[in-house]
Amino acid sequence: MGVFDELRARGLIAQCTDEDNVKALLNGDKPVAFYIGFDPTADSLHVGHFVAIMLLAHLQRAGHIPIALFGGGTGMIGDPSGKTDMRKMLTRADIDHNIDCFRQQMSRLVDFSDGKAHIVNNADWLCNLNYIDFLREVGVHFSVNRMLAAECYKQRLEKGLSFFELNYMIMQSYDFLVLQRQYGCLLQLGGDDQWSNIIGGVELNRRMDQKDVYGLTVKLLLTSDGRKMGKTEGGAVWLDPEKTSPYDFYQYWRNVDDADVINCLMMLTFLPVAEIEGYAQREGGALNAVKEILAYEVTKLIHGQDEADRAQAAARALFSGGDGADAPTTVLDDADFTDGAIGILDLLVKTGLCPSKAEARRLVQQGGARVDGAVVTAIDFTLTRAQLAEGVLLKKGKKAFHRVRV
Repeated sequence: MGVFDELRARGLIAQCTDEDNVKALLNGDKPVAFYIGFDPTADSLHVGHFVAIMLLAHLQRAGHIPIALFGGGTGMIGDPSGKTDMRKMLTRADIDHNIDCFRQQMSRLVDFSDGKAHIVNNADWLCNLNYIDFLREVGVHFSVNRMLAAECYKQRLEKGLSFFELNYMIMQSYDFLVLQRQYGCLLQLGGDDQWSNIIGGVELNRRMDQKDVYGLTVKLLLTSDGRKMGKTEGGAVWLDPEKTSPYDFYQYWRNVDDADVINCLMMLTFLPVAEIEGYAQREGGALNAVKEILAYEVTKLIHGQDEADRAQAAARALFSGGDGADAPTTVLDDADFTDGAIGILDLLVKTGLCPSKAEARRLVQQGGARVDGAVVTAIDFTLTRAQLAEGVLLKKGKKAFHRVRV
């Protein structure tokens, strides 16, 4: 099976500008340079980026040459796609720091050594452009009427779209032109919400260089009812272990809905398609073992086998009534105590089990909080420093655990 066919079998492909030619390129014997862009709007990648990173890895394994484009220039504007308000503007120092973080995280799945893949920053060409020259050479090829009809701008028009943001499509299209000229890049990939921007780059290459290049979008990682995956009560599920611990990362995937587990295995693991199709025949309780496989595989990809082993062991021990020694742990210091004690609401927030005191209060009042197996129903429940000396195990609901000690 060629790599294009495998991506199709995994349900990854959404739209393609010229399917026959793209299929021939990707399934062929010659290496093809392709790129995916990442705007460095945070200091960590998150689950929403996971599919894009897997695409880089799948195509590299098939012999092609990934280009990871970091938007040091476009990140100073921000993509309006899917946003109702203008993004926060970042400083150059913020952007450079975020790019360094992205590079480290992506390196677990993509081999950047010896020219096997490239990392580029569009600040290298965008930040030094002469505005008048850029308008004359590039801007002249874009119709504002067509741009405003694009889906990425439509939803912003009611609240107001700044001229600042209107430039984003032109700049992303220019990226494709630069990469085609410098690296022979023939293909841009991106999420399905990037279709209009990708088309802009394909047309700009044709108009300016009479060059045939192509675009392919992949399906977004959605739940079966259409919601974006990667969100929890505490916020995004990050790939940085300091933001989302390997245990919490594992637990997120272990607890996905039954209807989503097969799709996640297809999109986010390298397990053979035929093996995953076999798992699709399971139902009910038999799916729990499949969810364990999903959680282990994705945690291993992002955090390594040792962390995946630890997370799985901790989850199994807690499920079977263990002491939680391997659970995520928070160590308290003097500042966390008032008169030698700390309240249950503060503990739930401190450990990240609840995003706010209001949520912690609701959890306790509804009987969803436990300390060492005992249900806590009083919102003024406290634990002393002495009680925490050996550590206690907090539990939220049936599946979220956290150990606390001094």
